[in-house]
Amino acid sequence: MSFAQTVTLGALAGLTIYIGLPIGRLRLISTRGRVALAMFSVGVLAFIFVDVLSHGISIVDVALTAVKQHHDSLAYLIWLVALFGGGFAAGSAGLATLERRMRPTGARTPPIAGGAGATAVGGAEADSIALELDASRRRALRTGLTIAAAIGVHNFAEGLAIGVSARAGAISLATVLIIGFALHNATEGFGIVGPLGNVRPSWRWLGLAGLVSGGPTFLGSVVGYAVTSQPLELAFYAIAGGAILYVIGEVWNAMRRYGHRELGLLMITAGFLIGVVTDLVVTYGGG
Repeated sequence: MSFAQTVTLGALAGLTIYIGLPIGRLRLISTRGRVALAMFSVGVLAFIFVDVLSHGISIVDVALTAVKQHHDSLAYLIWLVALFGGGFAAGSAGLATLERRMRPTGARTPPIAGGAGATAVGGAEADSIALELDASRRRALRTGLTIAAAIGVHNFAEGLAIGVSARAGAISLATVLIIGFALHNATEGFGIVGPLGNVRPSWRWLGLAGLVSGGPTFLGSVVGYAVTSQPLELAFYAIAGGAILYVIGEVWNAMRRYGHRELGLLMITAGFLIGVVTDLVVTYGGG
């Protein structure tokens, strides 16, 4: 498979994420439906979390086997473990720290009951509520882009797999990987828009989210065709795993106040199973 064919198909595999994104603009979804969609996305993200960590751990396991057989140094193994832990911390605690610093600060001043200034205070209170709603909307959209970025890191690693297999001449494997990742990415769009709740994203935002999450599949196929680096791949798996875990916690906390706990748990299971089923295509092809 040529370089041009590889990157073209890699781009198509990544851009299928746009299939699920437009649902974020639907206004007819009830609170129950939005909880179901958000928790379904948590299930998809939970599968991706397991998937990326299993790939990362397999790289460390290979290095451990090489050390046991005296084919590699212990220092290299320690380096990989440190890289894995550091990347995971950067993706989880790093994102939490960044989000806390970006969060708007300042407490609302409670209104003074009665008196001549009640109307003016009420107007100030209304302005304060409007500002809070705007901050909440921006926070939801920021969370969506964080999810998109985490998925993008994961998709970069998938693109690496496509590029490496195509460069090695494993055409059938590369083809199966492309098909499998395309099916998989089509479900990941739900993971981005599900947690937005009542916030209706613009088409421009959806376009950006799709580019951030799906574009790295194209970039990964380019890098994978030209360069093979296990530490680079491990770092991306670790960062993606940490970021996805952070996002799962954020979405879970946001949805708890709406109730529908049993429905939410069922939808998590459904999302996880969808991830498993779409990944079976890749597994069948030896990916």
